[in-house]
Amino acid sequence: MKKLLSLLLMAALPALAQVTVGEPWVRATVAAQKATGAFMTLTSVQPVKLVGVSSPAAGVVEMHEMKMENDMMRMRQMPAVDLPAGQPVKLAPGGYHLMLLELKQPLKEGDKIPLTLEFEDAKKVRSKVVVDAPVKPLNAAH
Repeated sequence: MKKLLSLLLMAALPALAQVTVGEPWVRATVAAQKATGAFMTLTSVQPVKLVGVSSPAAGVVEMHEMKMENDMMRMRQMPAVDLPAGQPVKLAPGGYHLMLLELKQPLKEGDKIPLTLEFEDAKKVRSKVVVDAPVKPLNAAH
């Protein structure tokens, strides 16, 4: 009976998006700095959207895009980032990236920052992936 119940529960669970997170990292901060960037490469086996991010190190985490518009680099908040099936999407300086805002303390090289990434598939089913992103020096570009 217990085995049957376990099988029924497993069958009822939605198929979760399988997203791999490659080379996550967060840029270090100076003493009074209250914001920094987080970067990584995301690859999904099915089309999904990155719809939310949180971290205990920050009061707010937002998804942003840097884009050249009229000869000026502009940054704007994104409600979601599309991840096409099988295509790596880079979150990197100068493009899509995460902004950790309202930092609770300075981040120094060698720290590990937990990030919870929330994804949504075409059926509106949500799944989460938790990563520990190492903090790299202020001048880290990649």
